[in-house]
Amino acid sequence: MSDPRRREFAKLLVRHSCALKPGETVLIEAFDLHDGLITEIVDEAFAVGALPLVYLRRTALVRQMLLHGKEAQISKLAEVELFQMKQAQAYIGIRASDNAAEMGDVPAAHMALHGKLLGKPVHSDWRVKNTKWVVTRYPNASMAQLANMSTEAFERFYYDVCCVDYVKMRDAMVPLAARMKRTDRVEIKGPGTYLRFSIKGIGVVPCHGDRNVPDGECFTAPVRDSVEGTIAYNTPSLYQGTTFTGIRLTFERGKIVKAEGDPGDRLNHILDEDEGARYIGEFSLGFNPLVLHPMRDTLFDEKIAGSLHFTPGQAYEETDNGNRSQVHWDLVLIQRPEYGGGEVWFDGELIRKDGRFVVKDLEGLNPERLNA
Repeated sequence: MSDPRRREFAKLLVRHSCALKPGETVLIEAFDLHDGLITEIVDEAFAVGALPLVYLRRTALVRQMLLHGKEAQISKLAEVELFQMKQAQAYIGIRASDNAAEMGDVPAAHMALHGKLLGKPVHSDWRVKNTKWVVTRYPNASMAQLANMSTEAFERFYYDVCCVDYVKMRDAMVPLAARMKRTDRVEIKGPGTYLRFSIKGIGVVPCHGDRNVPDGECFTAPVRDSVEGTIAYNTPSLYQGTTFTGIRLTFERGKIVKAEGDPGDRLNHILDEDEGARYIGEFSLGFNPLVLHPMRDTLFDEKIAGSLHFTPGQAYEETDNGNRSQVHWDLVLIQRPEYGGGEVWFDGELIRKDGRFVVKDLEGLNPERLNA
C-alpha cells in the first residue's frame, strides 16, 4: 500500500533534487532497500516523462567481493558501473544498510583499492561532475539503532528532517553565501581547537536539498596550504565500516602533520592513502534545524544545527582548491553549548557563537527561524 510520506519524499527527490525532465534517464541505485520507496520513485520518474533504470545492491555481497580485493575484479566492476553511469543524466542513491558496520572487517588496503579503482572514477570523477545527482538514506531498524531511537520514532524523525522547507532554507542562505565569497581569513575556536585558514577566491555552494537529503549546509574549501593549527572533532564518524572517535588533527602549511584518534592505526592508514588525503578539500557550516545530535551517519551528522565539517581529501569542482584524493571524509565538530561551544570568525568578525549565528543578516539560519 502506498505511503503518503514516501510519495512526498519520492516527489522531492525526482522533482526538486534532480529536477528531472522528459526524456532524461535516471539511474536509481539502492542498497539493502526492501520496501516501496523505489516503486514510488519509479512512478514519479514516469510521471514527469523520465526513463528510470534501477540497480539493486546488497552491502553484504559488496563486502564479499571486497574481502578478496583483487585489482582485476574491481577494475572490471568499475568498467561496468562507469558504462552504466554514463547512460544517465541523473542519479538517485539510497542506502538502507542492514548493518552499518558491514565493511568493518574488510582490510583497509582493500577499501583503499576499491576507492581508487571504482569510487573515484565512477562517482567522484564522473557522477558528481556529469549528472544531476542526489544521495539519501532510508529509515530502517539499523539506522534507528545508530540514532538510539525506536524504528517508529526514527521514521517520523527522518521524514520531518528530510522534508524541511528547502525554499525557506535557500533564501536564508543567500547572505551566508555572499559573506563566504568575500571572506579571506577564517578562524575556528573551541575546546582543543584553534584553526586559521583562508577561503579567498574559492567558490561557495549553498545546499538546500538538491544533492543531499537531508540537507542544510553551505560549503567552500580552504586555500590548500593555508591551514594552520589544530581541530578536535567531537562527533563519532563511521567511515569504511569503522567507527572513529576522538579525532584530533594538527596542520602545518595545510598538511595534517599529526593525527590522533581511535583506532589510530586505521585513521592514519586512511590519511596515507594518497598525498591529498592529508590536505583539506571542504569547509562547511551545517544548520538543518531538526538535526541536533550525531547518529554516526555522515549525511545527517554534517547537517547538524550549529556544526561545521572540515574534510580531509578531495575538493569539489565548484569549490576547487586543487586538492585531489580518493578520500573525502566529512569530519564534524558541533559547537552548541552542550557540546562545548565554539566560535566561527570571518575576517576578524564573530559570525557564529556556540552554534548560533550572531550577525543580523544570518539570524534567519538559526533553528527557530528555519523551523518557524
